[in-house]
Amino acid sequence: MISKLFRKIKERKIIVIIIILIVALVGYFGYQKLFKKQNNKEQYITTKVEKGDLAISVSGSGQIVVSDQIDIKPKTSGEITYVNVEKNQEVKNGVLLFQLDTRDAQKAVKDAELNLKNAETSQDIVQKTEESLESACNSALDNLTNAFTSLFAMKPDLKNMFLESSQGNNTNDIDYYLHLVNFYLDSYGSDLGFLTFWGNDLNNIAEEKYNVIQKELDSLWEKYSALSYDSSCVDIEIIINQTYDIVRSLLDLVRQSSNVTKQYHVIVEKEHLISPISTVISETHASNLTEFTSSLSSLMNNLSSAKQSLKETKEAMANIGLEVETQNNTISKLEYALADAKENLAQHYIYSPFKGAITGVNVKKGDTVSSGTTLATIITQEKIAKISLNEIDAAKIKIGQKAVLSFDALSGLSISGQVIDLDIEGTVSQGVVSYGVTIAFDDEEAQVKPGMSVSVEIITDSRQGVLILPNSAINYRGDNPYVNLSVSGEIKQQMVELGLSSDTHTEIISGIEQGDLVITTTIISNKAAVGSTSNNNQNQRFQMMPGMTGMMGGDTTGRPTRGF
Repeated sequence: MISKLFRKIKERKIIVIIIILIVALVGYFGYQKLFKKQNNKEQYITTKVEKGDLAISVSGSGQIVVSDQIDIKPKTSGEITYVNVEKNQEVKNGVLLFQLDTRDAQKAVKDAELNLKNAETSQDIVQKTEESLESACNSALDNLTNAFTSLFAMKPDLKNMFLESSQGNNTNDIDYYLHLVNFYLDSYGSDLGFLTFWGNDLNNIAEEKYNVIQKELDSLWEKYSALSYDSSCVDIEIIINQTYDIVRSLLDLVRQSSNVTKQYHVIVEKEHLISPISTVISETHASNLTEFTSSLSSLMNNLSSAKQSLKETKEAMANIGLEVETQNNTISKLEYALADAKENLAQHYIYSPFKGAITGVNVKKGDTVSSGTTLATIITQEKIAKISLNEIDAAKIKIGQKAVLSFDALSGLSISGQVIDLDIEGTVSQGVVSYGVTIAFDDEEAQVKPGMSVSVEIITDSRQGVLILPNSAINYRGDNPYVNLSVSGEIKQQMVELGLSSDTHTEIISGIEQGDLVITTTIISNKAAVGSTSNNNQNQRFQMMPGMTGMMGGDTTGRPTRGF
């Protein structure tokens, strides 16, 4: 009985335990499911867009040394003609210490100056000749304008004489005068030499000659009309030569027609002829022909002068043609030669490179020295920093760049300085190339001692008063940068244009404005209670959103802000 009772109690206890376990498991997993969902929360760390200064720097380390001890050496050879220093003498920066014989160097400078002056004189001649050619071309165009203006003014009267008839028939007035003069002179048995110009066939010969000339003038007018002061001298010269030839032909026609008209009046008066052409008209013809002869003769002289001026200027240009092509190169070469000669002369004067003390003088007046000879040694008590940079960083360094120096032995002390020297040739060690850089202090600091270790930040680029953000606020979609803006409780992606970037911050050129609230980091917190017979543990997990980099930041107070 007892054994059965114990057995029943044991069975009931097992059932109770099983029930308790089932209830515990259901409660645990239900709790996990319920509270995991409820406790998932996002928090955002934001910062305001502010204006600030941004600097890009190159870092290096080295040691503090006494500013310099330099062996003073000439860059050229020669005889020492002047010594202005003694051992242990203190000297200022830029003081003349030694001078070498400068006679040959000064002569080289004078020769180079003379050569350059001669070349510049030749260049002036070339320029003046080119200006003369341009002036001649412009003058020729002006002469053409005057010529065509005069020719068009003559055209109505010439057309009336050579193409129209005052007799009411088909014979123009000039050809009528010509036939009458030819008839009477032939009857008189007089010399017809002055009629040679017209030839043997006098049938409307004056009209034919005039028509040929007028046709050429009309064609030439079209070419002339296309000319301007910007036209080439070649085009202007072609037209002026053709115009000269046509004016010459017209002058011959008008002159011979004037002679015929004058002879006509002599015959009419001598023979007491009653001409079908009124005396008023024939006398007007004679007067016009005389006037046109004078005008055309003046035009031809002007055109001839323009032709000659163009010809002579072109010949002058041809004589210096080679100089025209090489003048600029020659001038440049001679300028470089003069600069080299002056630089060589300057090397005959040796100055103190800085303020210091002379520890030794190795030469005296009259000694002959060569390039590289140590003339004296100078030292200074000023301290400088010497550091070493790799070839990538060294390529960014320039003389005069600002630097900030800090010291392992002097916590909290920083000194400003600037780059005063950079090795031209690198040093190779185990396949790595490095370059020495020398930094001078802006102000001397008594705490800094020679031999101290120094860390240097050389500023290679900077921006002042620009919009900046922590690098962790910058995200990328492909190659396109954007930021997450917090606007009225909502998150907005905003594309931005980036500028200069340092290790910690980036310049924002456009896309956002000062005062905008930008998310730098997103935190997802999961809290779940895990049951145990002895205690309760809480696990908290922080996750960085994709695209976020860098350490957690904060708002402008340094405190993280809660999510929305």
